[in-house]
Amino acid sequence: MRQFSEDERFAAAQMAREDLYYFARWMFLQRKGFKWMRAPHHRVICAALERVFNGESRRLIINIPPRYSKTELVINWVAWCLGKVPDSEFIMTSYSGALATNNAWVARELIQHEAYQQIFPGTRLRTDSSAKGEWRTTANGIVYASGAGGTITGYGAGKHRPGFGGAIIIDDPHKPDEATSDVMRQNVIDWFQNTLESRKNDPAKTPIILIMQRVHEKDLAGWLIGGGNGEQWERVTLPAECDSEDDPLGREIGAALWPEKHDERALAVLRSASSYVYAAQYQQRPAPLGGGLLRGEWFRRYRTLPRIMYRKIYADTAQKTKEHNDYSVLECWGRGEDGNAYLVDLIRGKWMAPELKRRTVDFWEKHNAWDTVQYGGLRALMVEDKASGTGLIQDLSMTSSIPVLPIERHTDKLTRVMDVQGYVESGRAYIPEEASWVSEFIAECEAFTPNDTHAHDDQIDPMCDALKDMVAAGNILEVFARLAEG
Repeated sequence: MRQFSEDERFAAAQMAREDLYYFARWMFLQRKGFKWMRAPHHRVICAALERVFNGESRRLIINIPPRYSKTELVINWVAWCLGKVPDSEFIMTSYSGALATNNAWVARELIQHEAYQQIFPGTRLRTDSSAKGEWRTTANGIVYASGAGGTITGYGAGKHRPGFGGAIIIDDPHKPDEATSDVMRQNVIDWFQNTLESRKNDPAKTPIILIMQRVHEKDLAGWLIGGGNGEQWERVTLPAECDSEDDPLGREIGAALWPEKHDERALAVLRSASSYVYAAQYQQRPAPLGGGLLRGEWFRRYRTLPRIMYRKIYADTAQKTKEHNDYSVLECWGRGEDGNAYLVDLIRGKWMAPELKRRTVDFWEKHNAWDTVQYGGLRALMVEDKASGTGLIQDLSMTSSIPVLPIERHTDKLTRVMDVQGYVESGRAYIPEEASWVSEFIAECEAFTPNDTHAHDDQIDPMCDALKDMVAAGNILEVFARLAEG
């Protein structure tokens, strides 16, 4: 970073004091030592936040893709506001208490920076204010951090007086991998209604800012936009690629929001990986979940298996054997050298415990006899540790040499499907071109619905287990390997 003269620093301080966008750029340069890779949408966000400070907007929603500098700008805004009004009171929240606390701590470090003190010499921290998630200025301004669902007893935001006095900031209230859970989404909305809204020191004037990537049509942003709390909200929508003539940046249709981060080719890759996730998190237009969550055309086909690194058998056992209950299913999957998952074989049926055990042992022995050089070793039998599966695990552990490993499932079936849907859509799951069970497997996948109106889904759970185990976990290992090489 080049050295600035005293006159240059004085001029920069004057500009940063009056302009949030310039303040964020200048402080980034001073803290990091290099220029911020800024983009036009950063100015749009800063302008919206300035409207809140000026009292022109009291209910603001900003929808923007992940990792597009929204948190950086919100943190800078809090520090900038405290510079201009040192006794302001803020509550900062996120889906994680740790993230909210970290955001508050970064704002605290901004205020302590030498460059900040040149801009706002009148704003200082109290000497006894050292907690990361709760700190105060000498003017008795306060920043308090809390995770969504946390208690905020004894703290408020804003001032009951004319002019700006602080705000409630909600930065990504939903954890993305919990977005399909109706219970988890409603928990956030209930927390907003029952806890967070009551923390306004001035019910009418204390601003609330919600800045988030959309994750579901019925997330907090969707609920508020639909009139959930009875108030009108200003909304700034910044999709990753322009899909409307009514664009805040005046972009042409298809133009990228931040080409230096995701150009049109990179956005196409993200879109092909999971159209549902892309529509919500990147385009800010979540589509309702319906049929078509798992399309048969997404599965790649193979005539002959490629070289396989290893194989595992995944089992989903039914609780009962009556006609209307699900089947018990055994699926053998292999992880190819290409990092993709290959469904090798499958059997299903309505078997009582003795028959279930016999079928399982036979299926294991069949695949354990395969050539391990070409098709990898058969590593384990993975069984859900529930109902008849628990009995099977115990029985096989005591009477056979099969390495049986229990599977613990802590999320609902829809969440498990959505966790791996992107891998299927992006072509990471292969099935045979010809096998007697393929048509029923595809039919069951295509019939799967989010509201549990489908007839059976017994083949889907082992598939989800396999993709999570072989593709998702494999991706993490590959990342670590690349880091080690670097």
